[in-house]
Amino acid sequence: MHFGSLVAALASWLDARAVRGSWVVRIEDLDAPRNVPGAADAILHTLEAFGLRWDEEVVYQSARIDRYRSALDRLRAEGSAFGCGCTRAEIASRALEGIDGPVYPGTCRNGVPAGRRARAWRARVDARELAFDDRVQGRIAQHLQRDLGDFVVLRADGVFAYQLAVVVDDAAQGITDIVRGADLLDSTPRQTWLRQRLALPEPRHAHVPAATDRAGLKLSKQTHAAPVDARDAMACLLRALAFLGQPAPAPGAAGSVGDLLTHARENWRIESVPRLRRYWLPDATTAASTSDRAARA
Repeated sequence: MHFGSLVAALASWLDARAVRGSWVVRIEDLDAPRNVPGAADAILHTLEAFGLRWDEEVVYQSARIDRYRSALDRLRAEGSAFGCGCTRAEIASRALEGIDGPVYPGTCRNGVPAGRRARAWRARVDARELAFDDRVQGRIAQHLQRDLGDFVVLRADGVFAYQLAVVVDDAAQGITDIVRGADLLDSTPRQTWLRQRLALPEPRHAHVPAATDRAGLKLSKQTHAAPVDARDAMACLLRALAFLGQPAPAPGAAGSVGDLLTHARENWRIESVPRLRRYWLPDATTAASTSDRAARA
C-alpha cells in the first residue's frame, strides 16, 4: 500500500465508522497476470497495522467469476451487450480521443464483420447523459456515447472488466456508500449504466482526491510509489488526515494509533475534504491550507 491507497482506505473507514456502519474489504484480483504473489496478504496486514479493521469476510473477485458471467449473459440476452472483433490498434486508428482513451467508433455494434470473430464484449450504451451527485466532487455528468463509446465488459483475454465486476459485487455485498479515489470518478457513470440495466441498487458516492507525487503523477505501482511504513503509522495517518482536510488532535492528545483513529472518527467531516481530483501534499504531518497545496487538478 502506498500513501494514496492509505488515504482512500482511511477515508472510507472513517466515513463508515462515523455513522456506525460496517466497513468491508474486497480484493480486486481479476487481472491474474498483474497479480503479485503475496501482495493481497501484504495489503491486509498493512491495513491491520494501521488500525483499519474490516467487519466482514474479505471478498476475492477471482472466486466470483460465475457471478460476472451471469451478469454478462443477462446483458447479452436483452441486447445491452455485443461481441466486438476489433483490435486496440484498429480502434485507435479510427477513434476520436475521449475522457478515458479512444472513443469506440461502433464498428461491431450491428454485428462482427464477415471473416472476423468476437474477441471482447462491449456494453451497448445509449445517447444520453448520466449524472450523479458526488458527496465530495459535487454534480458529475457524462454523455457515455460521446465521451466513452461502447465500453468493454469482457476483455479479449477473457478477463471480466472492472466496471462489470464491481457493480455485481457492490449489490451482492449490500454496499450503500462507496468512498474511493477520484481517479475512479469517470468510471462511475459506466457503473450507473450497468446497475440500471441489471436492476441493481445505486450506492452513494464520495470520491476523495487522488494523491500525486511532486511532479503531479498519481501515486501507483506504475509510478513506483513507495509503500507506507507501518512502523511509522502515526505520522502516516496524520499526513493522510491532513490530506483529507481533517483536524489533527492536540499535541500529546493521541498516544496511540487507536487514540488517533478515535479522534479522527469523532471529528470526521466529509465536507472538509478538498474538492479536487488530485494534488500533492508536501507537508508530512500537519494540516495544510488549500493555498499550501503544491499541485492540483
